[in-house]
Amino acid sequence: MGLSLSIAKAAVRYLHETRDSEHEFQLSTPQLRAQKGDTVYVHYVGRYPGGKVFDTSMEKEAVSAGLYNRARDYKPLQVTLGIGKVIPGFEEALLGMVVNEEKEVTISPEKAYGKKGNHPMTGKTLQFKLRVTNIKRP
Repeated sequence: MGLSLSIAKAAVRYLHETRDSEHEFQLSTPQLRAQKGDTVYVHYVGRYPGGKVFDTSMEKEAVSAGLYNRARDYKPLQVTLGIGKVIPGFEEALLGMVVNEEKEVTISPEKAYGKKGNHPMTGKTLQFKLRVTNIKRP
């Protein structure tokens, strides 16, 4: 077996052994801190203050909370910071995080869906457990 083939096999074995529990490869630099413009990949569990789970990106959590949906693709959520595609408190919580960092945050209605309006989560305080799995910088 040639040297380059040995190196390639070792690299594949290393990637296989270092993937996380949700089978996402860790390809970014762990010291990279999330900033505006970055695409952050994050697993999350969203709960109401009483502990009831209302959403999650993780299949095992969805099953145990009774929220499992066979049609859903359970994988880390992709969030590009600074473009406002998620609630403000969620995006703010991701700023400064690094790969494999976990954080629990409580988001007030003002930083979530507002105090007034027609959204079903309007007026609710939300709690999230976050785990960054990857960060891509443009």
